[in-house]
This record gives sequence, C-alpha cells and structure tokens, in this order.
Amino acid sequence: MNSTKIRRLLEIIPGFLSWGVIFFLIVLSAWQPAVCAVAIIVFDFYWIIRTLYLTTLLVMAHRRLFKERSRNWLKECQELEPQGSWLKFYHLVIFPVYKESPAILKASLEAIKNSNYPNDNLVVVVAFEERNRDCRANAKDLEDKFKGEFFGYLSTFHPNGLPGETPTKGANATFAAKAAKEFFDRKKIPYENIIVSCFDADTCVEKGYFSCLTHHFLTTPKPHQASYQPIPVYNNNIWYAPSFARLVELTASFCQLIESMRLEKFVTFSSHSMSFKTLVDIDYWPVNMISDDSVIYWKAFLFFKGNYRVVPLYITVSMDVAYSTNFFKTILLQYKQKRRWAWGVENFPFLVNGFLGEKDIPLFTKIRRSYHLLESHVTWAIWAVIIILMPTLPIILGGSFFAQTSAVGYNLPRITGLLFNFTAVASLIWIFLSRTTLPPRPRDVKWHKNILMLVEWIIVPFIVLILGSTPALDAQTRLMLGRYMVFETTEKKRK
Repeated sequence: MNSTKIRRLLEIIPGFLSWGVIFFLIVLSAWQPAVCAVAIIVFDFYWIIRTLYLTTLLVMAHRRLFKERSRNWLKECQELEPQGSWLKFYHLVIFPVYKESPAILKASLEAIKNSNYPNDNLVVVVAFEERNRDCRANAKDLEDKFKGEFFGYLSTFHPNGLPGETPTKGANATFAAKAAKEFFDRKKIPYENIIVSCFDADTCVEKGYFSCLTHHFLTTPKPHQASYQPIPVYNNNIWYAPSFARLVELTASFCQLIESMRLEKFVTFSSHSMSFKTLVDIDYWPVNMISDDSVIYWKAFLFFKGNYRVVPLYITVSMDVAYSTNFFKTILLQYKQKRRWAWGVENFPFLVNGFLGEKDIPLFTKIRRSYHLLESHVTWAIWAVIIILMPTLPIILGGSFFAQTSAVGYNLPRITGLLFNFTAVASLIWIFLSRTTLPPRPRDVKWHKNILMLVEWIIVPFIVLILGSTPALDAQTRLMLGRYMVFETTEKKRK
C-alpha cells in the first residue's frame, strides 16, 4: 500500500472511532439497555475522576502562574553566567496577517515596543497576504509608526497561489520567515542566536515576555530541541465581549493551563516560540495544513527522532475574545473557530505516516504518542454526547419496563445527576480562578458587569451542548470523508 492510501486510511480512523462509539451506544441502548446504562455509568464515574484530576492540575498551574508572574526575568537574565551572554540573542517576531485591521496590530506592536527586552535585539515581521487589496496601505500605516523602533522591521507580502501551497497561516508565516532569514544573513547573525515567535495578529505580550523566554532558552538543556509555550488569555476585549464568547475563551485558557502540567502530552498551540535554527532545519511551518501551530511541533519531534519537547512559560500572552454583532453570529463564529482547532486531528495521519518511515524512534514512543493524540481527539468528539444525550436513550429505547423494573434503569438518571452536581462544585473553583485572571475593569464598564460575569456561568451546560463535541465531530467527519477544510480567519472585534 502506497503512502497516499495509508494516509487516507489514517484520516478515516478518528471519525470512524468517534461515530462508531456513538452508534454502538445507540444500538446497545435498544438491544441491551441495561448493558448500555452500565457503560454510561462507568463513563460518568470516569468523567468525575477525570474532572477532579484536571481541576487539581488547573489549581496547581494557576498557582505557579501567579508565583512566576512576580519574578524579574530581565534581572535573572542579567545574572546569568557569563555576564552579558543573553545580549547576543535576538528575538524574531512574526505576525501573519490577512484581514486584521492596523488598529489590532498597533496594540500588539506597542506591547512589543514597551517590553523590557532591548529593542535593539528585536526584529518584527508583519506578514501580509497579497490577496487582501488593502495590504500595502495597511503596511505603510504601520511602518510609519514602527519602522525605526526595533533592530529590524519588515513588511512581507505573501503571493497567492504559490506551487504546493494552500491559503493558510503557515504558508504566510513560512514566506515571512524566509525573508527574515535573508535579513539575518545580511547582518551575519547566526541562527543559533535567534529565537522566533509566531504570534496571532492580536497577541499582546506581557512586559517581561522576551526576558522570560530568553531565560528559559538559556537554562533549558538542549534549547534548540524545544518549543516554548506561553499561557494564552483572552483579555484584550474580555470586558466588552458577550457572556457566551467570554466563557468559551476562558475555558480555552484553562485547558491550556491544564495541559502545561501534562508535559507528556503538551503540544504547541496558537502563539508559540522556538529556535530559529530548528525552524530552518525542519523547513519551516507546513504550507498546506491548517493546524500549523501544532504540526510544527510534530515536524520537530520527527526531525529529532522523538527528542523534542514543549517547555511551558508561566507568563501570559493576551488575545481577543472572538465575537460578532449579535448572539447567533457569535455562536457561529465560535463554532467555526473551535472546528478549526478541532481540525488539529489532521496531525494524527501526519504523525503516524511520519512514524512509519522513521526507524530511529522507539516503537513504544510511537505507540504512546499516537495513542495520546488519537485518544484526545476521540474523547473531545464523544464526551458531551455521552454525558448529555446518551443517558436518556436506554430509558427511551429500552421501554418503560426497563426504566421501572431495572435497578440500573432506575439509578441511571440519579447517577447522571450526581455527575452534574459534582461538575457544578468543580465549576465553583473555575469561577473563582476566572476572577483572578481578569484585567482591571475599564472605566466605561459599569460595576454590575462583575455580577453578570459570575451569574453567566449558569449557561455553561448550553455551551457544552453547542460547542462540546459538535465541532470535533464535524471536523473528524470532514476529514473522514475527504472534505478538507479551508483556513478561515477569525473576526477580531475590539472596542
């Protein structure tokens, strides 16, 4: 079997497993309702244990984040031996841009300019897409304000329709990185001394971000064999965003905090950093895949024969909550964004196909990492369906006799209720932690918004129903059927 057929088979597996579990439970609920009810109860108890475990990790990660926020990373860089060695490192920051307005980018560039890392060691590339007819005007607008603020400032214009490419962020970022490579070659700066960060257009860094990144790079064993992942928060416009969108993005931030404590499964997401030498060696980001932010990790993992990892940075980068002009448009926007994140399932065929041709990675490592990747996506696609929709099926399809005479049928709704009660208790912890991550309330926002931001958590079950499993099932079904997604940018809306 050739590699194309193997990859096509691998694309089918996640969706086949997810739908297989769902249809199996539906058939089992009619054929053997008691067995199906037991299976659902076992899953519910597993989910209670999992929720307790993940909430514990969240508290630990949150505590570490606030502990490390008080560290003076610049001072710690200055104290590293030999003295001044950190000053030879340059930071390359790439902002792939499509339809984002200059106002969005100005805030991001101002945050970099105001960081405490020397601006003479910063190189910024704003990577525009030529297919946006306003790209040249937008570039000039930004150049007039920031051209002389850094060691280097470049505007690149990614042509549309280059051979082998699809219109993705990774293709634009790769084009920009190659232009930056020419810049560093002219300046005779070795790639080993360059740390590259690929940021979304709305990413605003904390003041100490580059100092923190430099310190970790200099103190991490084999720093070129690691990516560096900050904690994303969505604070840029969070006080103005509607409740639905705000809660979804808060949950996304918490999930990243949790993942930062599970290093075995930690993969780059959204805005991230890595060695520029490594980026060049592995031939940049993929130019034909949507999930460039995670695939770049797997490319490096394969290149280094499994000896590659993600180092968590307990420092935040702030982005925008995605929302639109009304409630239904916001739901659609959030759904499309989560479906694009779920399209990271394309990493599974990419990784397994890479493992098949790689003899130097231990078999156990291949099986473990492949399983972790597959399990995470299948669980994403089925958990909300099993917890919310499945408990009623054995009772409905099993008939009144099962519901009234079977001990399992009698207790199934009560055990499911126990799960929701436990989840509600865990939510209290999430609510408390969410309050501690909020930026100060703007003056034009009324005080009663604080109360609303507490009460709004009651709509979490509705969010779970809409955005729990559905986007992942959608993405996996498209991949299974060969109906490949195209990259859709998320609308940025900021007051």
